[in-house]
Amino acid sequence: MKIVDLVIRGAKVVSADQIIEACVAIDGELIVAVGRESQMPPAKEVLDADGMYLLPGAIDSHVHFRDPGYPNKETWKTGSAAAACGGVTTVFEMPNTNPHTATLEALRLKQKAAESSYVDFGIHGLLGDDTVGHLEELLDAGVTSFKAFVGNTFGNLPSPTDGALLEGFEKLAPLGIRTVVHAENSSILARRQKRMQAQGRIDAHAHLAARPVVAEIEAIGRVLTLAEWTGARVHIAHHSAADSLFVIRDAKRRGVDVTVETCPQYVLLNTDLTDHLGGILRLNPPIREARHNQPLWDALLDGTIDMIATDHAPHAPDEKTRPNIWECDCGFPGVETQMALMLTEINQERASLMDYVRWSAVAPAKAWGIYGPKGVIAVGAHADIAIVDMNKTGILSQNQLQSISKISPWHGRSVKGYPIHTLLRGRFVMRDGKLVTEAAGWGRSVKAIQAMPKAKPLNTEHYISAILKTPEGVRPTAEPLRED
Repeated sequence: MKIVDLVIRGAKVVSADQIIEACVAIDGELIVAVGRESQMPPAKEVLDADGMYLLPGAIDSHVHFRDPGYPNKETWKTGSAAAACGGVTTVFEMPNTNPHTATLEALRLKQKAAESSYVDFGIHGLLGDDTVGHLEELLDAGVTSFKAFVGNTFGNLPSPTDGALLEGFEKLAPLGIRTVVHAENSSILARRQKRMQAQGRIDAHAHLAARPVVAEIEAIGRVLTLAEWTGARVHIAHHSAADSLFVIRDAKRRGVDVTVETCPQYVLLNTDLTDHLGGILRLNPPIREARHNQPLWDALLDGTIDMIATDHAPHAPDEKTRPNIWECDCGFPGVETQMALMLTEINQERASLMDYVRWSAVAPAKAWGIYGPKGVIAVGAHADIAIVDMNKTGILSQNQLQSISKISPWHGRSVKGYPIHTLLRGRFVMRDGKLVTEAAGWGRSVKAIQAMPKAKPLNTEHYISAILKTPEGVRPTAEPLRED
């Protein structure tokens, strides 16, 4: 019998459907056996994981690693190190870097920066008025998916016009490619912020006042209307409000291919902390009132919201603590703390470990077409595993984050449940709670394994590509006809 690289024994293996006592054998990058200890092949190394749980490595659909362009905030190396230490084995990185991931040249810069990654990754390209003409070119060059900033955020990217958004969906629907949408109405946000600034409002509460729930309701409704018409796949980023859940529920009931994420900050934080934390809490969409927390958690449980992401959005501490809220950058680090925060809620019996695996691994893997190799502990899958101690307790500290951004609203929060080891494709990237620095650069693009389900485009006869074609028998000219 062949000697494999590693056998993990004594743990419980968690899927979205069950928890079983089993050993896992790994050879090279793949899982080669899951079963009783007596069924395991001989191994070069045996890891004793008595009392621990094996979870599929978390997949974070929404991170900002700021590279290229903002090395004072984050780099691919530091951001991916934070992911590895948080039990996250795959990330999807956003396009609002500098330059924006909107051209082949910008994409090449990002791919070069990603060569230092500790974890596997996808890259969201930018969908906007200036990029809609070459989306296919970006896909061919390595982009896995796209992001449309319908609401304004860091980087001040112009929101795509509705015409460009529709045309982008028309191009991507036949390809089955999913588009992430930051769904807030930019016009509402800009006008309200301008009015408050003119009035002299610079307090932390003004940020929420500028971005009311109706801006999310309207934008989600508009995006889903265009997606439903074209048959495009869309993903609503960082869903923040209880009041907009009905739009998602109605769309899913009608069969719209929409997936939705929320983040720990929207289910666990609220404006009760605004006076204390000020600009640290500033992010887009905003932290809302306490009444939104439980409905968002309930939406995770009933499947209205599909997954947990983090919107890991690091900034330097001085960029988050300015007295004028409009001068505080939006976002904070989260990829390293997500798992501990969520496992703490599991320990409090707000949900099960199986629910968590569905939110953190299975749903995102399916949304981005990487399920099978990713998102599951099974024979033939990548050995992406978070080995978790559900009894380990601790206090989260912003000073100990791998991220350059040493400022977090989670600082000082008690947690119970930690990832102890993280394996990516069979290699330890975090072991005994410590980053394995030699694993920098082990991460690679998931583009090669991406396999989206068959596309279902709709109303193709009305796509702009169809209406630009000259019907048979019609002269292709705008010149007046001459009489001979």
